[in-house]
Amino acid sequence: MELTPQQLKQYDGSDSSKPIYVAIRGRIYDVTTGKSFYGPGGSYCVFAGKDASRALAKMSKNEDDVVPSLEGLSDKEIGVLNDWETKFQAKYPIVGTVTSN
Repeated sequence: MELTPQQLKQYDGSDSSKPIYVAIRGRIYDVTTGKSFYGPGGSYCVFAGKDASRALAKMSKNEDDVVPSLEGLSDKEIGVLNDWETKFQAKYPIVGTVTSN
């Protein structure tokens, strides 16, 4: 399955009939089983329906950081992102990719 960033936004947990998706490096993970974290009111709800690569790398929940761009990240931040990606791969199924438009 391929989704545009706009389509991905539909999977932010606001519609309980749809799964909750979070993307990292363009890969979409179904995080519905973690809806207490990623669903509305959850501590990581800001990531739902978006590519959260930059925010995860920076350990940030700032809305401005919830973007796919890795530009300007330090080696340490890329390492943090790699760790997050490994955790997601172990815990959540990959269901698709984010297209560029």
